[in-house]
Amino acid sequence: MTQWRAWFEDTITRRLITTVALAAATTVGLLQLLSTFGGYWAAPNIEQTGLLQEVAVVSRMISVAPPMARTRLTQVASTEKFMFSWFEAQSVTAKALENAQYKPEEVRQGRKIIGAFIGDTAIRLNAFSVANPVAAAPGINIDSKKYPEATFLAIQLNDGSWLVCSALIRSWGFFTSERLILELVALVAWVVVVSLIASRQMSRPIETLAEGVRRSGMKPSSPPIRETGPRELRLVVRTINAMQAQIRKFITDRTTMLAAISHDLRTPLTRIRLRGEFIEDAEQQARLFRDVDEMQAMIDGALSFFRDDASCEDITTFDLPGILRTIINDFADQNIIIEYSGPARVIYQGRPFALKRVFTNLVENAVKYATPPSIVLSCTPEHYTIAINDAGPGIPDSLIGRVFEPYFRGDSSRNRETGGVGLGLTSALATVQAHGGTITVRNRPEGGLEVRVDLPRHDETP
Repeated sequence: MTQWRAWFEDTITRRLITTVALAAATTVGLLQLLSTFGGYWAAPNIEQTGLLQEVAVVSRMISVAPPMARTRLTQVASTEKFMFSWFEAQSVTAKALENAQYKPEEVRQGRKIIGAFIGDTAIRLNAFSVANPVAAAPGINIDSKKYPEATFLAIQLNDGSWLVCSALIRSWGFFTSERLILELVALVAWVVVVSLIASRQMSRPIETLAEGVRRSGMKPSSPPIRETGPRELRLVVRTINAMQAQIRKFITDRTTMLAAISHDLRTPLTRIRLRGEFIEDAEQQARLFRDVDEMQAMIDGALSFFRDDASCEDITTFDLPGILRTIINDFADQNIIIEYSGPARVIYQGRPFALKRVFTNLVENAVKYATPPSIVLSCTPEHYTIAINDAGPGIPDSLIGRVFEPYFRGDSSRNRETGGVGLGLTSALATVQAHGGTITVRNRPEGGLEVRVDLPRHDETP
């Protein structure tokens, strides 16, 4: 019972076998329909219709009959679809048939087949269509408009007379080689079509899995990947979902632990400050308070970083330029003018408050350490790019790769008196990566620093 249930389960093996079986069955059915409804060119070969046997019998009968009875015999042998006519050797029609210029391609394939049936009854065989001028020879009165597909076989008997067999309605098609080519072409074409459909059915679950894994990598908090497709792919999806859940739990536990440690450090720092009040040496007291303030700033920065890391802000649809203009207006209230260049409206899906903190932090860095920056928003088919450009001194090229490290400072001019402890860019990097984007820093050729944020344009973005 288990084996039967496993067989009916959706698996890659079953899909492959089913696809091949359906392709074969459909191909056979297509060829059958082609033979049935394809018209005269797809009908059976002439040697399979029995027509040549009938011509052979009539020709032998005419060849042994006396001349005065041959005309009567051809009339008796004629039907609505097939007519026989006999002409004496000295008749005008016989002369026309004997002197006609037949096209070799019209008789090359048929002569050997017909000769095998006729035997030694005839000394000459010629076949021609209604388009041939011989069809209008005296005595062969076939209306080409009424019978546009009429075909003729002219047989010269041993005594020089001619027997003309007229097939008014063609009921046969290609010869064996031509039919084989036709069937092979139809078979290959259909197999290609079925293979494309089958490969699409096989690749679609894999593409869905790849898209789900990509989304999970860009957004660790994204929902589990939906389990669809064959059994093997569902097993892979189940494993990835379990791994993703473990990663989320690890990040949550780590963030909670570090945030708790940073919070607990505030209590001993407060006690140190209280005890520092009893130090009589003013210089030593000032140094102690400066160290305490520095540690307090580091703890506050760490708490802010971990708080952002652990935030559960929902993903919503918002206007990206609106966020940037809000930041510009906030700095304008402080008499800091920031220029903006870009579209007036761009719809994006993400965490608006987290991204606002990122751009605010980047603008603040430029204001503190360089000059009021300009913000440039550009759109490509794959990304939204936000560039924050200043005209400051920049950062040494040897240190640009380290600017996102926690507590890193580029040079001595960036001291703690300006505020911050070196976690701003680290927090910004984590937020941008959580949106599936990238953030890069480079020195501009014309001077100053450019911080570039690339946010992906997802399919679900309106």
